[in-house]
Amino acid sequence: MTLDPSSLENAIPAKEFSGDDYCGTTYAAKLLGLSVATVQSLVERGEIPAWKTLGGHRRLSLRALDNYLKRHNPQLARAAPDTRHRLSVLVVEDEELTRELYLAHFDEWDLAMDCTFMPSAMEALMDIASMRPDLLITDLNMPGIDGIEMLRSIKRNQQLAAMQILVISGLSQEAIKARGGLPLDAHFHGKPINFDWLQGYVTALVGANSKWR
Repeated sequence: MTLDPSSLENAIPAKEFSGDDYCGTTYAAKLLGLSVATVQSLVERGEIPAWKTLGGHRRLSLRALDNYLKRHNPQLARAAPDTRHRLSVLVVEDEELTRELYLAHFDEWDLAMDCTFMPSAMEALMDIASMRPDLLITDLNMPGIDGIEMLRSIKRNQQLAAMQILVISGLSQEAIKARGGLPLDAHFHGKPINFDWLQGYVTALVGANSKWR
């Protein structure tokens, strides 16, 4: 399939989607002490306002969640963590087993971070402007739009200028350079993934995120 180059620029909308901080269904379930299915049911019944990104991912306003807790569980509302001090991470990886490896390690580390996984660069491009993650971890060699094209589009959006970019790929530096190279501020590490190093890197970002927010 041939893609119109202008469609890549349009894949990252410039407008703000919401003035509220927001989270995904999984983290909302943790905040409310409910199952993901129950949260989805509450959204469908209109008890908790939510919206969907262009890629179909449901987003819930933290303000709305706080209001729901105050109505139904005031004690839990007072104890709910402030997600502004949590690191927002987006992982773009087309291999399911690799995504599962990331998830297993992230759960084991138990850091103040919330992670969203996407299997393609196009899906990430449709949602990243509304998500505005603190850290993007991405593969490069993916079907359709590859990671290098995705990063070029992302760097055109000033809303994402502060986002940290970590590229983890099996491609050689020569192959990456032949495709046009990476943004100057992107960090590169080869596969296989060194999860001990990655834990230290993410831990440092979590600490910096907590300090400056």
